[in-house]
Amino acid sequence: MIKRNFTDRSQATLIPLYKSLVRSYLEYCCSVWNPHFRKDIELIEGVQRRATKLVKDVEHLHYNDRLEHLELMCLHTRRIRSDIIDTYKIINGIYNVKTELFFDYDQSGRRGHSKKLFKRRSRLDIRKFAFSNRIVDR
Repeated sequence: MIKRNFTDRSQATLIPLYKSLVRSYLEYCCSVWNPHFRKDIELIEGVQRRATKLVKDVEHLHYNDRLEHLELMCLHTRRIRSDIIDTYKIINGIYNVKTELFFDYDQSGRRGHSKKLFKRRSRLDIRKFAFSNRIVDR
């Protein structure tokens, strides 16, 4: 849509358009739906890869160099960052939800702070890659 409707290919035009029109759809509910298969991650990242190639003067650069030049993060890193921010808000009571619904605290009496998270064991992928389990490793 951006490629067909806008002739100006400058960074000052395309990056705000991409951030407001495209990236919001790619990151919608990323805490709930976070792809864990490599093929799904590459498909979503491919959308950003194509969008950064539209920018004049950086289309010849490698993808990581384009991201650095355009001051963007890869979408996988943004999803991880979003998960960590949401976890902080849940644990510290900024979100009005019950913490016990999402996390179990480690009650084994180890040294450190009182908000260490305990990872629930699961056999099924639906629980293994859920928000509360995938964030504990990070």
